[in-house]
Amino acid sequence: MKQVTASIISNSEVMPAVDEVMPSIHLMWLESSQIAATAQPGQFVMVCCGGGSVLPRPLSIHQLADRAKLALLFTKVGKGTHWLSQCRVSDDIDILGPLGNGFSIHPNSHNLLLVAGGMGIAPLFFLAEEASKEGYSITVLIGMRTAMVYLKRPSAIKGKFIITTEDGTDGQQGIVTNLIPKYVDRADQIFACGPAGMYQAMAKMPELRSKPVQISLEVRMGCGRGVCYGCTVKTKSGLKQVCTDGPVFDLDDILWDELDFLTGV
Repeated sequence: MKQVTASIISNSEVMPAVDEVMPSIHLMWLESSQIAATAQPGQFVMVCCGGGSVLPRPLSIHQLADRAKLALLFTKVGKGTHWLSQCRVSDDIDILGPLGNGFSIHPNSHNLLLVAGGMGIAPLFFLAEEASKEGYSITVLIGMRTAMVYLKRPSAIKGKFIITTEDGTDGQQGIVTNLIPKYVDRADQIFACGPAGMYQAMAKMPELRSKPVQISLEVRMGCGRGVCYGCTVKTKSGLKQVCTDGPVFDLDDILWDELDFLTGV
């Protein structure tokens, strides 16, 4: 974990706002070998934002390049991310990371199923790229409200990408959890990132009860270092902090019925 000043290499809007519910999505690349050299899929960074934002924003590491550059994929939803979306190439921002415990692929796993709900693709894209380099068989299920051109861009990932949109503008119409029963049998492990409602639905699926499922929780954080206890969640083994014990947890370890306070960042 390091506090560094990173230089912005590029900052682009990869999807314009659809409405107030679906804000614009931005992709930012940063130069920071100190963080990129040790980052693992599922980890995140705390980004110090201006624009009147007091607390730093937790953002998943979306991609790496040459172990010297990292990408952040984020939505423009508040003062902090609005300020971040306006930053220009060569601007410097302060970030702390890499933070948290990431995804873990079991030694005997071969076939991986990744389930992304909305912006849940942010950390899963990094996992898919790294797993692809190591020769795993990968299937990625992506659920969005509407078509997102960015997801069609070529990448180093070798595997299946199945897209579903709620409005039917791309792939199959529906929600991503509807696709899980079709692909779960072949999977040795499942990795997911998305809203709490998606996890609650997955926790009730009989198809997943015999499968190891790791999920990444998205919650509001104050410090990212386990000091403020603002991201505490209830698990079967007691209270846990998402920033230090997670953000990756086993699906069946979280007490989903007691997460009314869970709020996405």
